[in-house]
Amino acid sequence: MTDDPREIHVEHLLGRRVRDSRGVSIGRIEEFCVDTVEGLPCVVEVHVGPGALFERVGAFLHQLPFFSRIPWSPRLRRIRWDEIDLSDQRHPRLRGR
Repeated sequence: MTDDPREIHVEHLLGRRVRDSRGVSIGRIEEFCVDTVEGLPCVVEVHVGPGALFERVGAFLHQLPFFSRIPWSPRLRRIRWDEIDLSDQRHPRLRGR
């Protein structure tokens, strides 16, 4: 762990199930989008659910002849980093509705 409360190890969040304010699962964290903010790398978006998993592994599979013919385009769920409550990092939740 780090001493700065604004810093966390995102690798520990991969695969964690994200729930909404009602406790309903919206999917697992599969991908992070990083941008440079004030000269430092910063996570700005999280991709959640089967669409995000397909985004991660599907790029490779889509290059294979058999898989490229399968019409599968799951919905990609993108969540801004500031919309996720990480006060309990083992159980991430969406803020608000």
